[in-house]
Amino acid sequence: MTTHDETNQAVPHVGPEHSAPYPTSRLAPAFQAPELAAEIARAEGLLGARTGAKLRVIADQIKALQAEARKVLDEAREEQALTHAECHFKRRPGQVYHLYRRADGRTFFSMLSPTDWGETPPHAFVGSYRLENDYSWTPAERLADDDDTGAMIGQLLRIGGLAGGD
Repeated sequence: MTTHDETNQAVPHVGPEHSAPYPTSRLAPAFQAPELAAEIARAEGLLGARTGAKLRVIADQIKALQAEARKVLDEAREEQALTHAECHFKRRPGQVYHLYRRADGRTFFSMLSPTDWGETPPHAFVGSYRLENDYSWTPAERLADDDDTGAMIGQLLRIGGLAGGD
C-alpha cells in the first residue's frame, strides 16, 4: 500500500500490514465484520424495497398514460368521423346538429332532430352533437355535465397566489 507526501509523490507505507497508512481515531465506532455484513445486507434490502416501490409507481403511471393515450386516440377517431360526416349547410359553433346514417353506411348531419321528423326519421338516428368553438363535438347527453375545469384552474391559481383579488 502506498501513501502520498506533500508533493503528491507516492511514498511506500512504513509499518505493519494490518495498520492504516492514515490517521485513525480511537473514538470512531468499531465495526466487526459480521455486524458490517449485516448492516450492508439491511441497507441493500431497504434499497431494493425503495427501488421496487418507485418502479411500481412508475409502472402504474405508464399504465395510466397508456390508457389516457388510448382514450385520446379513440376520441380523435370519433371526432374525425364526425368532422367527415356530410353536411349541406354551414356549421356554426354552439349549435346542436343531429347525425344520421344512411342505408349505405354514410353519415350526415341534419338540423332536424328525430322529434322534428315525427319520431320516424328517414334514416337511422346516430346521435346529437354540439359543435364547440374549437370545432370539437360534444355529445348531447354530455351537454348537461358540469365543466369544472375553470373552477379547478381558479383554485390552483389561488393556491399558488397568482389569482388577483383573493
